[in-house]
Amino acid sequence: MDNFSFTPFPQILFGEGEFLKLAQKLSGNDEVLIIVGGQSLQKSGLLKPFTDALNQLEIQSSIVSIDSEPSPEMIDSVTEKFRPENIDKVIAIGGGSVLDAGKAIAAMLPLTDGITNYLEGVGTKSHPGSTVSFIAVPTTAGTGSEATKNAVISSISADGFKKSLRHDNFIPTMAIIDPKLMLSCPQELTAACGLDAITQLLESYVSSKANPITDALALGALKRVLPAFERAVTKGKEDLEARAAMAYGALISGITLANAGLGIVHGFASPIGGFFDIPHGVVCGTLLPAATETNIKKLQESSEPESLERLQKH
Repeated sequence: MDNFSFTPFPQILFGEGEFLKLAQKLSGNDEVLIIVGGQSLQKSGLLKPFTDALNQLEIQSSIVSIDSEPSPEMIDSVTEKFRPENIDKVIAIGGGSVLDAGKAIAAMLPLTDGITNYLEGVGTKSHPGSTVSFIAVPTTAGTGSEATKNAVISSISADGFKKSLRHDNFIPTMAIIDPKLMLSCPQELTAACGLDAITQLLESYVSSKANPITDALALGALKRVLPAFERAVTKGKEDLEARAAMAYGALISGITLANAGLGIVHGFASPIGGFFDIPHGVVCGTLLPAATETNIKKLQESSEPESLERLQKH
């Protein structure tokens, strides 16, 4: 067995109803910044009980809505506005873009300059790792951002990019995965997010950096996700069991990618996403069959039978 290390992950609270318990885990002295997506969470009626609970506990909170993938300009605008407020906790409730935005905002609040300076492959500075306590509450099952140390920031243009702000300290303090929050997720978004999670699980399993822990996690999650995927897409409004399976798969995909890395699909998906405004999961799902076929052909030509056996066996 080869040597390996394993990156820590957040305190995880998984299950129906866990979101409603969040307010009780906060301190009355906390100044909380809540990051949400467009209007879907508010329309679902799931946000108000949480904010009502905060008010009853006299916890001060502010809400910021974002409706697109986080850009440098978006992150800088929010952090400049809320730095004087001495925020104690950032809570992101939403899809992968919302979680990435919350993670980046928490990391940039203690600093005084813009996020572009710290993005991998773009900026020239190393982030010191200072961050406000961050709680991730996913409402989609896809990116696994609730368990990773990086936030993906996008600039979509002819010179566009998707780059990460990354540090071990950016792993969320707590991740609350409540599948009930995902029941209202639209079919198209459910499909795109699910394809991202499946791709991440498969790529981390066949990665050259995989280890026995990531193997066990990825294979176990795939066995839950693959039978549940179609049900989540077609019957997701009433199938809580399918939603829970997809939520678990997405969470595990974040843990496995953080420890084993990803593959050629995500290698292509990042630059494509920088040039074109296409949902990340759609890019991954589109590329996955051709990429897997190409990988198999190359492995057949190579002297790495073990890697080929991993694909054939599972």
